[in-house]
Amino acid sequence: MKFSIGYQLREEGEETFLDIVKKYKDSIAEVYFPWIDTASGRGVFTNNEGYIDWSAQNTLVSELREIKSMGITLDLLLNGNCYGGDSMSESLSNKIISILEYLEHEGCSVDVVTTTSPAIAFMVKNFSSEIEVRASVNMRIGTIKGMEYAKHLFDSFYICRDYNRDFARIRELKAWADEHGKGLYLLANSGCMRECSFQTFHDNLVAHNEEVMKARNVKGFLPYACWNYLKNKKNWVSVLQNTWIRPEDVHHYEPYFSMMKLATRMHTHPIMVIDAYTKGEYRGNLLDLFEPGFGPAFAPFVIDNDRFPDDWFERTSSCSKKCDSCNYCQAVLKKVMTEG
Repeated sequence: MKFSIGYQLREEGEETFLDIVKKYKDSIAEVYFPWIDTASGRGVFTNNEGYIDWSAQNTLVSELREIKSMGITLDLLLNGNCYGGDSMSESLSNKIISILEYLEHEGCSVDVVTTTSPAIAFMVKNFSSEIEVRASVNMRIGTIKGMEYAKHLFDSFYICRDYNRDFARIRELKAWADEHGKGLYLLANSGCMRECSFQTFHDNLVAHNEEVMKARNVKGFLPYACWNYLKNKKNWVSVLQNTWIRPEDVHHYEPYFSMMKLATRMHTHPIMVIDAYTKGEYRGNLLDLFEPGFGPAFAPFVIDNDRFPDDWFERTSSCSKKCDSCNYCQAVLKKVMTEG
């Protein structure tokens, strides 16, 4: 298994992102990255209330150029959930084309564009047939029907993370993808809640982060389902019922996926995540591998990855997902949770 890892600017004195890539280059197939002032699935890169750190652009381009020279694919993220009034405008198209042309001129041409937007997929397709257009995990495509509707715009798909542990579904999607010449990938370490009813709201909030931060917002409202829900210790078991994949279980996915995405763009310890998944083992608090991680919600308790039962993968990859009528994960939580 090879991995797609998310670019992040590193603080002065830290190991550079380029150094991290060099260290794990044999296991890295792709680096995904946002552009400086363009909405993506996280906050706008290096933009603070209109002030853009343009020196970051030089660092980004310089490192991408070297990463490209190592034979690693570059994946531009244009996966904001909303682009407002510009969502299908010529202005947005011109901006995207200018980014793609600039990066090509700088020696770090884009191989893949990952997007949530059918309009952006159309724009990129019209610009270049050489660039692979990939449907973001945030499109939540998890059925053949869903891929059928979008197959004229997308060359590959991230599957809806809610199906990461559903191998009957994975086999079905893989058969269709192979038949139609489409790529299929998945996100391994999302900490997000399975079937989260707040996801659309949260994704839109992120897309409009600059506007939201400038507004006078209501006090006392926490917009994240996960942090609200986990305030109650009785709900902690839901974290085990989510979509993440343990590093020790990656090999089970190799017949279906040539590459897994690792969420490392915002992670405080990306090296720890990359090391665990490339080695296929991790000793420590499993919560620390996820983005978002819920260590603070569980403190002073941790989830000890060494304590998982031998039947964990078999049970969770074949269960009905009817968590209200099963106590397996509750029993596992008692076993793996220790005071740290």
